[in-house]
Amino acid sequence: MSGRARLTLCSAAATLMASCALLPLVTPATWLLQAAFLLAIQSGVGAATRRVPLARPLTVAAQTLVTLVLLTLLFAREHALAGLVPGPEAFRHFGDLLQTGTDDVGRYAIPAPLSDGIRLMVIGGVLVIGLAVDTLAVTYRNAAPAGLPLLALYSVAAGLSDGVTDWLWFLVAAAGYLMLLLAEGRERLSQWGRVFGGAPRGPGAQSGPVAPVRTGRRIGMAALGVALVVPLLPLPAIQGGLLDGAGTGVGAGNGSGGTISAVNPLVSLRDSLNVDEDRTVLTLRTTTSNISDMYLRIVSLDDFDGTTWKPAKRHIIAVPDEFPSPSGLGQDVKRTEVTTRIAAAAGYGQDWLPMPYPPSSVQIKGNWRYEPVGMTLVGDHGQKTSGKTYQVTSLDVQPTAEQLASAPEAPGSVKSTYTKVPDSLPAVVARQAREITKGATSDYEKAVALQDYFAVTGGFEYDTEVEVGSGPNAIARFLKDKQGFCVHFSFAMAAMARTLGIPARVAVGFAPGSPQTDGSLAVGLKDAHAWPELYFEGVGWTRFEPTPTRGTTPTYTLPDSSGEAVPDLPQASRSADAAPSTEPSASTSCSAQDKKLEGCAAALPLDPTEQDGGGTPWYEVAGWTLLGAAALALPLLPMLWRMRRRAVRLASAQHSASSPAGAPPGGRKDGGASGDGRQPGDPGPAVLLDVPPQEAGEAAVGHVLAVWRELTDSAWDYGIEPDDALTPRRAAARIVRIGELDETVGRSVHRVAGAVEQVLFAPEPRAEGGLADEVRKVRGALRERVGWTTRVRAVVAPRSAIRAVWDLNDRWTALKASWAARLATLVRRSSGPPRSQEQSG
Repeated sequence: MSGRARLTLCSAAATLMASCALLPLVTPATWLLQAAFLLAIQSGVGAATRRVPLARPLTVAAQTLVTLVLLTLLFAREHALAGLVPGPEAFRHFGDLLQTGTDDVGRYAIPAPLSDGIRLMVIGGVLVIGLAVDTLAVTYRNAAPAGLPLLALYSVAAGLSDGVTDWLWFLVAAAGYLMLLLAEGRERLSQWGRVFGGAPRGPGAQSGPVAPVRTGRRIGMAALGVALVVPLLPLPAIQGGLLDGAGTGVGAGNGSGGTISAVNPLVSLRDSLNVDEDRTVLTLRTTTSNISDMYLRIVSLDDFDGTTWKPAKRHIIAVPDEFPSPSGLGQDVKRTEVTTRIAAAAGYGQDWLPMPYPPSSVQIKGNWRYEPVGMTLVGDHGQKTSGKTYQVTSLDVQPTAEQLASAPEAPGSVKSTYTKVPDSLPAVVARQAREITKGATSDYEKAVALQDYFAVTGGFEYDTEVEVGSGPNAIARFLKDKQGFCVHFSFAMAAMARTLGIPARVAVGFAPGSPQTDGSLAVGLKDAHAWPELYFEGVGWTRFEPTPTRGTTPTYTLPDSSGEAVPDLPQASRSADAAPSTEPSASTSCSAQDKKLEGCAAALPLDPTEQDGGGTPWYEVAGWTLLGAAALALPLLPMLWRMRRRAVRLASAQHSASSPAGAPPGGRKDGGASGDGRQPGDPGPAVLLDVPPQEAGEAAVGHVLAVWRELTDSAWDYGIEPDDALTPRRAAARIVRIGELDETVGRSVHRVAGAVEQVLFAPEPRAEGGLADEVRKVRGALRERVGWTTRVRAVVAPRSAIRAVWDLNDRWTALKASWAARLATLVRRSSGPPRSQEQSG
């Protein structure tokens, strides 16, 4: 196997080994096999184009094109021309998949299921990293910077994961990078006939590694150190779902615990509601006769930061056979046991299990976990409700108004947790809450006053045309405009209750469904709902209904039957099977299209990232990512350009010294550098020293002049500016004098200068061997004599990198001159032959 082929193989292997760090994040791991296959094709295309050989940019372009075709074949075959050529439809499909993947990343806990969107993001990301590594390490022959994309891939995975096997993936990624460095060093040394072992330094000393191996080892150690430190830095974190660490995931499913970080409950619910027609999502049969209180609760939203309500991260355990008694429920409160059998539609996929509250036991198959504080069940490792049938035993708690009114003060732990109100909440919320409850003598009377204000006496309307609000002033705006959705009402009442010292939270789920002729209840999309729950010691968490025309008003909040007129209170939502009205209503239940839960949730979003249609668009994320990468890469461009130019120049000198005599000018050995040792953009001999082109015909001239240019540029990097007016001999003496070089190093400078004079003026130019080593020796001596700031600048911001700008300017000037000449020729030909020729004809 050739050195270049070995380097290509090591490049692909290093990328694949670093990608193993993503294995704990996604399940199943079949994506790795697909990524390995596509990576092999991508690397094979690069090896083939380099063997042709093609120009380096064309090699990268060919690999990019093949990568796009492979991704099209795998993910967008039905939307592409002939199943391979991506068109506008294919790119739109890619955009949809990436948007879905972005939503899934924020939705699922670690390990996330391998959805199409996540699979595209993972496989596509591995291919992009693989292309970057192959381009740097193989196409441009510089393996050290190739560690940056590998480090980025590993650091992302390490920052998200928090498993006990993280050290294993670190060792695998580190081994891949070191293997790549070793392969590059071996390829370079074998190409010029060098060996890894150096000469012994003294009697009895062992032969040691030569400079390239030592340098590779130092770079490798530095990169490994960075890889260890970066995941420990206090970098900004993205919260939620897969972007939380494994320690905040749903757990391993072995009953050992974990914390909830599965799905933002309204996100999954909103996805199910995002259809054009109302349809049944749950069908249930229950033993209770009081179906008006048959709310199906999904999860409670406990944390309130002034802008959003969201579930608290809590410890979860295996599902117990019998649930403990609900918090705060006393023995003297009337209750009846209810058995409910629920069947979820195949198209309804929800991570949280809808259940009557409070549940006593659940019988369900699959991977589910139990959160004791909220008494909720959440799917583990991608478990969903789709097509599930389960049975719930629950309590129908029936407190009286007297029991609620005489409830003692809540325990300190409950009150401190559920009455927190952030400073950002506008003062008008608390002020208006006090005005509404003026005269109330208990927390119960205050709660009923708040409910009646929103549902009956306050003049509020359930309006789907209301403008979406967000931010800390959303509640204040809602109180002023008095128009909103279900989430407006529940969020506002819960926030007001907290300002009054009443423990409060928001529940998300379904309002009571509609009775069917067969005795079952049908719960449709229009029944999706949110309502506040307030805590009363001796009763526990108690439901209230402030939203007009939605759900049912709890009987314990109704006035006594005394013959007085009872105001028009909220009624049950209509059947999911009922025919939708042809006329939109601004004050009825949510319709399937205009009054979705998405509209309700958007008014006071649970999560700022869910605003404006489900989070930041993928293209915006990609744009900011590319902008950030560019901002990091731009300062490194001078260093990378200088490293590349130095490697090409010194390699050309070694190539010239090892080539047989009489090699034809312009000959190439490896398809990389041109025969005169220059890459495109490197000034030719005539430009370097004002030598006529005809006197620089031999390839040796170009090789030696490239080495001389490297010596003068190295001196420039360390503070000795070049003087092109001097002869090589005088320029060498100037470098020795200003650089204060000793006699040994001075001879190296004069030897390179003498070689320049020999190839320029000798009858038979020939290239001397060992000039590259002389330049390295001079560069090392110059580095020793300067301070650390100059050393850092010489590497990171070398002065000689300005030649890249000069090269571009020269090329632009030459291009303009070429096009001007072509235009003049075209004009001359279009004007016809000269008149004298016409007359003579």
